[in-house]
Amino acid sequence: MKKPSPPHVAHPWHGVSAGDNVPEVVTCYIEIVPTDAVKYEVDKTTGLLCVDRPQKFSNVPPSLYGFVPRTYCAERVGKRCEQRTGKSGIIGDGDPLDICVLTEKPITHGNILVRATPIGGLRMIDKNEADDKIIAVLKGDSVYGNLKDIADCPQALVDRLRHYFLTYKMSPDAKSPTTEIAEVYARDEALEVIRLSIEDYQAHYGTP
Repeated sequence: MKKPSPPHVAHPWHGVSAGDNVPEVVTCYIEIVPTDAVKYEVDKTTGLLCVDRPQKFSNVPPSLYGFVPRTYCAERVGKRCEQRTGKSGIIGDGDPLDICVLTEKPITHGNILVRATPIGGLRMIDKNEADDKIIAVLKGDSVYGNLKDIADCPQALVDRLRHYFLTYKMSPDAKSPTTEIAEVYARDEALEVIRLSIEDYQAHYGTP
């Protein structure tokens, strides 16, 4: 009798669809949650969730954090950053598009898929690399689920996200942040960044 084949686990970046209604609703792969004292990151080769580094300082992510599958930040995302900021020499950071997902629920671990609705984003620049952070709300969430745009989000929460990404790489002796948030943008721009990151993915990896 032939033994059954072992179960196949999809690669969370390349083997998972971003969803049927992308970019209005996106499937997200969550790597880290607000209680994590370790930064986890998907290994691009194997698709396994690995320890990237312990959180060096007191910063903790204020939301679920991960990426949108089958996206890639390359030429188009970098060019969009140049257009919006007036800076030159900006390139994409060579990673899938990052996303922060707001929810009231205490989700306690990563390595999961969630569906979320984009409402805006942070145009972060790390050295000369575009490193956008899409801000989204967990679909169906009782508290955040009805938010339509970043303007509907409590300013204190947006500030908390900005502060985290401006300081999460800073040492106590640093004089200034190593990253820059050039723009907090609304839903329409977030959808455009997602579209461009999908086009970048298809240009580099082909259409699934």
